[in-house]
Amino acid sequence: MPTRIPATVPMIVTARRWLAAAGSLLAALAVALSAYAMHAAAPAARERLLLAAAFGFAHGLALAALAPLAQRAGALWAQGLLLAGVLLFSGSLAAAALLGAPTALAPVGGVLLIGGWLLQAADRLRG
Repeated sequence: MPTRIPATVPMIVTARRWLAAAGSLLAALAVALSAYAMHAAAPAARERLLLAAAFGFAHGLALAALAPLAQRAGALWAQGLLLAGVLLFSGSLAAAALLGAPTALAPVGGVLLIGGWLLQAADRLRG
């Protein structure tokens, strides 16, 4: 039987709040990044910036919505993977577009995103 995390455990409540806040911040930054991409970025950088913004917004929204509902440690781990994955994936694309950095971390971020969603699915199947 899966172990449920009591809502009264301060550390778990804090983790939920931080993940939800991080998701909201990520979504806000994604909106700003997309505005920058469309109005100020060089045309060559626009595609990468918009892709980074799309992933940032979608995963920010998901974190803001899912984090308060986390009942088990597996869900918190899944959401932590989503946060790390989107930071590496979107961050790598944005750094490439803005700074000319390599996109070497984008595949790592993508793998973390896939793992986070699979772990989230497994957690949801448990109840």
